[in-house]
Amino acid sequence: MSETITYLTDVAMITCVVQSGDADDIVKAAREAGATAALVYHGRGTGIRERLGLLGIAIDAEKDIVTVLVSSDQREIVADRIFHAGHFDTPARGFLCITPLEKAATYIPQSVKDRLTKKE
Repeated sequence: MSETITYLTDVAMITCVVQSGDADDIVKAAREAGATAALVYHGRGTGIRERLGLLGIAIDAEKDIVTVLVSSDQREIVADRIFHAGHFDTPARGFLCITPLEKAATYIPQSVKDRLTKKE
């Protein structure tokens, strides 16, 4: 086991909140744009539409949350594909945000480390 941590510093996190059941389309679009993996989890949220329920009582809305980590070079391409696949140009379809990450760490195979070192 290696004691050295290799940090990735050129990483962005794309987070989407979408209607329950729409996550598969988002993940597919992200992968087609070059993302290697995505995390999907479920949540509950409220918004203006949910406050318009019966007698003005807030209704919880089930949501899917999709998180994708990509290199900063890929973030615009992946976000654009996700935006169009999720139809975020339509009201109440979802929300997308991009967060630059200061550092990220995970297992990185030696061959990838060597390739990255040669680029620098």
